[in-house]
This record gives sequence, C-alpha cells and structure tokens, in this order.
Amino acid sequence: MWRKLTSDEIKNRVFGALENTVNYYEQSVLGVPASHLDSQVFYQGASFLKEAPFISTLVRNPNHIGCHTLGKSESFFKGTQEIEKELIEVCAVDILKAESNTSDGYVASGGTEANMQAIWIYRNYFKQKSGVANENIGIICSTDSHYSMDKAANVFSIQIEKVEVQEDDRSISAVSVRLAVERLKSKGVTHFIVVANMMTTMFGSVDSVDTYTEVLDEMKEPYKLHVDGAYGGFYYPFTNKDTKLSFSNPKVSSVTLDAHKMLQAPYGTGIFICRKGLIQFTNTKEASYVEGEDYTLIGSRSGANAVAIWMILMTYGPFGYNEKILILQNRTDWLCKKLDDMGIIYYRNPYSNIVTIRAGYVKPDTAQRFGLVPDNHHSPNWYKIVIMEHVTTERLLPLVQEL
Repeated sequence: MWRKLTSDEIKNRVFGALENTVNYYEQSVLGVPASHLDSQVFYQGASFLKEAPFISTLVRNPNHIGCHTLGKSESFFKGTQEIEKELIEVCAVDILKAESNTSDGYVASGGTEANMQAIWIYRNYFKQKSGVANENIGIICSTDSHYSMDKAANVFSIQIEKVEVQEDDRSISAVSVRLAVERLKSKGVTHFIVVANMMTTMFGSVDSVDTYTEVLDEMKEPYKLHVDGAYGGFYYPFTNKDTKLSFSNPKVSSVTLDAHKMLQAPYGTGIFICRKGLIQFTNTKEASYVEGEDYTLIGSRSGANAVAIWMILMTYGPFGYNEKILILQNRTDWLCKKLDDMGIIYYRNPYSNIVTIRAGYVKPDTAQRFGLVPDNHHSPNWYKIVIMEHVTTERLLPLVQEL
C-alpha cells in the first residue's frame, strides 16, 4: 500500500478527508462536547491554511477516540479516521510484514502508552482466557528495556522480572532468561508477557527474540510476545530486512512504533499494532456514548497526529525513506571508524544509529557541551550519541576532535 505521493496528491487526500469530517462552522452539531480550536486564540482565516493540510487538520480538531481498524467509530470524524486506518495498514504490512487486513491498531500518545496497551491486553487476555489472577501474570524483559515496562507492571498490578544483559554486547542468554522465568515462577506467576526490544533507547541494542521463545517453549510456559520498537520501529526494519521482530514471526503478537523519534513527526505520535482478535480484550463497554465504544488506553486523541505520520510516509515513499535511513547508517559508520582509529571503546548494534561510548573516554564538560546523554545522571557508565537528521558529519567532527 505504501507509495510516494506528490504534494498535490497529499493535499487533495487530506482536504478530501476533511470534507468527510465534521465542520463545526457549517454544520449543526449540537451534542458533541468538542469544537474547532478556539478562534480567539488560533486565527482560522489565514490564507496559508489552504496550502497546509496538517495545520488545517489541527484547526478542525478531529477526535480519533476508539480503534478505527475494527470498523465502527465516531462518524463525525470519518474522513480523517480513514487516513489513520490506512496508516496502520501501511505500518503493519509494508514495514512489519503482516498479511493484509490481519492487524488492528491506533495512533497513541507515544511509545509508553503503546507498550502499556500491549500489557493491558495480555493481562486481560490471560485473566479471561485462563481464569488467572493478577498475581499469576508477570512481565519478563531485559534490564535494558524502557521504564514503561515497570510503569505498566505498577499500573496493571502485575509482577515484573528483568533478564540480565552482557555488559559489553548487551545480549541476553538462555541462562539469564531461564533464571528470570524461575524467579517469577517462585512468586506464583504462571502466565508470561514477554517484551523484546527492537533497539533500546540507551544502546540501540536488539534482543534475540528466539532466546526468549525457545526457553519458554522448552519450559512449556504460556506467554504472549510484544515487540517494543518505540525507537527502532522506523529504523531497524529498513537496515535488517531479515529481522524476526516483525509479524512475519508467528510468535509476535504486537509491536510498538514511535513516529516522533526517527520519523520526526510531532510529539504524541506513538503507534500500537497487534494481530486481529486481541485488542477486543481492552474494550471499555461503559463508553456506550462513544460510537463503536473504546478499546484504547488514551481515549480521545488528535486526528491531526495520524495525518502527520501519514503525510511523512507518503512524502518519502518506501524508496525515499530507505535512502534517508541509509544516509544515517553511513554517518554512524563514519563515527565508529573514527572511534576505532582512536581506540575508544563503544557499543553499537551494526543495524543501529546509536553509538554509546564508555564514560571513561568522555569528560563531563565534553558531554555537556555536545549534549551527550548518560545511562545514569548520578554515576554515568556510558554516554550515547544518536545520529539523527540534524547530526551531520560536520557536527560530529568537533566531538571526534575533542575526544
């Protein structure tokens, strides 16, 4: 489904969608607790809005409450909801290798919410399907995993255990997975929610998903597998075409993406995608006044965010976006070659654009001057460099010279 569109094609599609979205200026819509943006603060008569589909969508203020891939949703916002449905399908099929029409999902507030949505679904799945209690359900993930896993364990009142990683290469082992599983079992856990990392935010490290599944399959433990691609989802599938962290792997049930990182979308553009038949476990039937009810953690959300992601993907197309990632890979390779020449110890997954340097090679004032981020602000062991679009070779060179 993913193809490059011209600027005119993108404008026509978005403005056409707005024609099928409620217009509070022109329509008698009296029962919706919403309106366009406040006209006393946000001037809506500017001529440039005719050439600005994203900002026009912001002004119109469509609410994308619910999960539109299921079919029925708030009909007031049908036009822009169709764009979100297409966006989810593009991400699922063209990036994450799902079969057509086999996925559900929505644009979340960020990766944290999307990860929590997955934990919420699987907690409810095990409770409803297996009749177990919260204390019998546990999260298993690596020590490099995002803090949203701990937050989810807290919010949903389930247990969590971390798999130790090797210090130098950030890898997990079958032994460390088995130990974490045994620790959870000793606390009464019988059903497992596995979270595998597709590029961690600190190291860009990637979990061997087979290490998790082979151990749990061997131990005959029931589990559901979620992939946290909040950082790597719009990067790693383009650099490692053979990754098993996608829907081509039948053991993967859901994936988190985050467009406000590598895709450079506005903040508030996380994405949650799961296989069909799963998101129903978080249906809030009490939201009866919402057409189609609500299956999401966030509830009301801006339709403009979905339009922004769609516009970015359609502006580049698959070939243009692959070229963008290739440029970042080349810059990262250049930096690593310089570090190698200087004998500086660092970690980098070869498919990643994050380079994490041992803290002993970086003076604190150097880290502050160049905006390097530590793994721990109190006692750093590592400092990371993230090669984004603005991190050009010209900006990297002064850091290399100082190191």
